[in-house]
This record gives sequence, structure tokens and C-alpha cells, in this order.
Amino acid sequence: MSRYDEWLAVAVAEAEAGLAEGGIPIGGALIGPDGTVLGRGHNRRVQDDDPSMHGETAAFRNAGRQPTYRGTTMVTTLSPCWYCSGLVRQFGISRVVIGEAKTFFGGHEWLAENGVEIVLLEDPRCIELMTDFIAARPELWNEDIGE
Repeated sequence: MSRYDEWLAVAVAEAEAGLAEGGIPIGGALIGPDGTVLGRGHNRRVQDDDPSMHGETAAFRNAGRQPTYRGTTMVTTLSPCWYCSGLVRQFGISRVVIGEAKTFFGGHEWLAENGVEIVLLEDPRCIELMTDFIAARPELWNEDIGE
């Protein structure tokens, strides 16, 4: 198992926790330059009635203040939306590891064009998690992506 797969497992566990809570199954983790998990979280838009609480923002918030974000990696089960892509750029996060971009193609190409290393895994677990969720809750999914 590669380090990316290990990190993605943290984000997948968060996505599954979010789904079990009745939310949207998107998880994230912020990984330090040395490979330690600084913060982890999942989309809590439904649970917290907060449209800004995406998986990546939850992980970022749970990591707390860092002296710098250079050298860190944001791991997410799904291609980051523009909001979360902006967070990566704003704080200089160096790399984004993405579980999948088949069900939602976010801002990761823009991130790559602006110097962020992108690792797209197209992980079958992540694809199945989102495909099943979108089929079961299309109205909630459309709300989440702003449609």
C-alpha cells in the first residue's frame, strides 16, 4: 500500500462517517510534510446546517493553525470544488491527493496549472461511495454542488 493509499484511507473513513450521520460522503485529511495526519474531517453541511463545511474545510479546521502550509498535502475523496480549491491556493498547500473525479470534476486542473501537485487515484471505493449516494439522494447532491 502506498502512502497515498494510506492517506486516502483516512479520508474514506471520514466520508463513511459522514454518510452514517446522514450527510454527504466526502472526507478529507490534511497531511503534514512528515506524513502525519494534522487534521481530518468530513462534509458536515447537513449535520451542522452549514454550507461551508466541506470535507476539506473540516480537515483544515481540525488541523488548527500551522506556521505554514507549504509542504502539506490535502487528501480528499472527491475532486475539490472551487471553494475548496481556493482554500488550497490561499494557504499554499503543496499537493492534493484525490480519490476520484468521475462523479464530480472540480478545480484540480486549475490547481495544477497554478503549481499544486495533483495526484488523481480514481479509487473504486470512492467512485462507488459517491455513485451510490448520488443515486440515492440526488436532491441533496444537487444542493451540495449548487445546482
